[in-house]
Amino acid sequence: MSDTDTIKGLTQEQVDKLTADGLFNETVKSQSKSVCQIVAGNVFTYFNLIFAIFACLLILVRSYINMTFLPIIVINTLIGIIQELRTKRVLDRLTLLNAPKTKVIRDGKESEVDSQTLVKGDLCRFKSGNQICADAVVVDGIVRVNESLVTGESDEITKKKGDMLLSGSFVVSGECLAVLENVGLSSYASKITLEAKASRKKQQTEMMRSLDKLVKVIGIAIIPIGILMFCRTFFALGNTLQQSVVSMIAALVGMIPEGLYLLASIALVVSVMRLAKKDVLVHEMACVETLARVNILCVDKTGTITENKMSVAQVEPLEYYEQGEFPALHEMIGNLVNNLNTDNITMETLQQYFDSEKTRQAESVCSFSSETKYSSATFSSGDTYIIGAPEKLLLNEYSVYESHIESYARKGLRVMAFGILDYNPEGKKLTSPAKPLALIAIGNAIREDAKETFKYFADQEVEIKVISGDNPVTVSSVAHDAGIINADKFIDASSLQTDEELEAAALKYTVFGRVQPEQKRRIIQALKDNGDVVAMTGDGVNDVLALKSADCSIAFGSGSEAACNAAQIVLVNSDFSCMPSVVLEGRRVVNNIQRTASLFLVKNIFSMLLALFTLIVGHRYPLYPTQLSLLGAFTIGAPGFFLAMQRNRSRIKGRFLVNVAIKALPAALTDFLLVAIFTVYNNFSGIPHEQLSTSVTFILLTVGMAELYRVCRPFDLFRAVVCVLMGAGIVGGILLFPGLFAISSMPLPLFVMTFIWMAGAIPVFYGMCKLIGKLFNRFL
Repeated sequence: MSDTDTIKGLTQEQVDKLTADGLFNETVKSQSKSVCQIVAGNVFTYFNLIFAIFACLLILVRSYINMTFLPIIVINTLIGIIQELRTKRVLDRLTLLNAPKTKVIRDGKESEVDSQTLVKGDLCRFKSGNQICADAVVVDGIVRVNESLVTGESDEITKKKGDMLLSGSFVVSGECLAVLENVGLSSYASKITLEAKASRKKQQTEMMRSLDKLVKVIGIAIIPIGILMFCRTFFALGNTLQQSVVSMIAALVGMIPEGLYLLASIALVVSVMRLAKKDVLVHEMACVETLARVNILCVDKTGTITENKMSVAQVEPLEYYEQGEFPALHEMIGNLVNNLNTDNITMETLQQYFDSEKTRQAESVCSFSSETKYSSATFSSGDTYIIGAPEKLLLNEYSVYESHIESYARKGLRVMAFGILDYNPEGKKLTSPAKPLALIAIGNAIREDAKETFKYFADQEVEIKVISGDNPVTVSSVAHDAGIINADKFIDASSLQTDEELEAAALKYTVFGRVQPEQKRRIIQALKDNGDVVAMTGDGVNDVLALKSADCSIAFGSGSEAACNAAQIVLVNSDFSCMPSVVLEGRRVVNNIQRTASLFLVKNIFSMLLALFTLIVGHRYPLYPTQLSLLGAFTIGAPGFFLAMQRNRSRIKGRFLVNVAIKALPAALTDFLLVAIFTVYNNFSGIPHEQLSTSVTFILLTVGMAELYRVCRPFDLFRAVVCVLMGAGIVGGILLFPGLFAISSMPLPLFVMTFIWMAGAIPVFYGMCKLIGKLFNRFL
């Protein structure tokens, strides 16, 4: 151990020297992307590489006019970079409010500083809820720590003077002074990442997983298709090199869903930024979608249903106290609680209520443990005062007082027993019952907005599970008052002895009382194994295991540092009533992307089918890349981005890719059938390729606008304006820039025929919609 004054700590001069020598608590690099990573991530993508190759080929054959896809790719890339940078700035500012801090003693004065500014040899104070920021040696006090994040073991371990505290572990109870030994990258936890949030497994949501699969399949498929198309057009059909390259690129550009993936990424980034402005810190972007799909929300009683404040409602002396000769009850309880550390909200409440100065100094104390559920103080006389859960203190005598305790619990009050022992339990389970002196009833006021919040989740068919360490009758009463459905279905988790019993109870009951931290995790896992998407809220150290197991984890900013680091979402202002807005943000993203993704997939499916068709029949691909740019800009890209930012509160139903494919198929098949028939007929008629491609473009634009109209229903002013603007953009592009988009003049007979096909495309499209819908309902 370093030469640190265990009373005054280091001097500022020593701190400055150690910092200059690099012996400060440098943290593992932040998980958030740097500016360079954001730029590189948006620029150096697989499809950007493909488009760069396309551009080089077009330059090589001097077909510059067909490079109209390049500005769109550049704009898409810039949008992605700008949005991610904006979100990074917002999140970095918010993260500062939630940065880990540690109490340190320097020059004899105690202060709270950012954990990364600590140096080797600093004298730090750790208490319940703190995360150990660096490897340290205890020099005074006793604490119980949970080392699950660094060792994998969830058992609580007692640490006393001379014991090592591992960085990354959490103080469950007690308080101590410790000297930092290994700081920064040399600490134990730095090898497996210092922050608890780094221990979370990265998970892909269904939407992003589906898009990744789609991108990979198409990304592989375009290579052989492109080679075959070039060889067929150049060698078999005898077209020029320029014609062959342009034809190949036109087919492949239509297959690439670059805009769809970008749309999804940007929509999620925008959502994270919107939530940040509501003081909701999102650690993982994917959890926005996960939360929108949640159908079970697990909550604790204190801090979620009730205010994070307690008050003593009643102190009732028991028969044993009244028959014996004891000091004043208020004084006895005061001597106990005021000898203990303020390591949880219950103890803080008791110390405030029994605020008389302690008249006795305890020889030893045992802080509260979630396993034993009691606190105690042993005095020189040999007596031990103890306070905690009645069933843990009274053991086999609990049944004598059970009905009386239940009467308090039915009023929503938490009951604690105060008693006396003739031995020191030393923080272990009691071997004989304590002599009960009093019952202490503690209450929490239900949050004003709790009923409204839980009603919202009920309306959205999100089931609530209340998981608490308190008496199940008390928790059930509070849950009922908060309007939670099926709050009368409760169980005492301490009665569940086997994994099978716990798994069955997880599906059957709504309220769980007397739950151990490990049981919380197993309840969450049982629900997930049942196919449910589970979210978990928590604010304490005992919630960390469950938070890590949940599909989506939410912590309160006022809670422990451990919970905030382990959670995916942090409600910085600890306002549970903002949860509906977080869920709605996720639904807006997924539903809108699902709605607009069909626009993108229409072009991809159609282009793939048409490319295979032209390979089989041996015709030249009937479109130019620049014409696909016109189609993509006004019937896919621009309306897709506008519509993705609209409000959408609908519940998410079905699987993402299936939903999108079903919506895209009618327009894609309509495009393919009409263009294939039109192309075959007109190729035999000897119509010039430029005129044929113009006619095909008009037909595709008609179907594209029909699909956009369908996607925009039901109409509101915004969607109506989007449709009108896109239609005006198409007309303007054709009239003002015919050369840019390869629009050539047509003879009157071909113009009339094209107009007839355009008019016929509408009923064909809606007929295809009905056919696909019937097939989908029948077979899927």
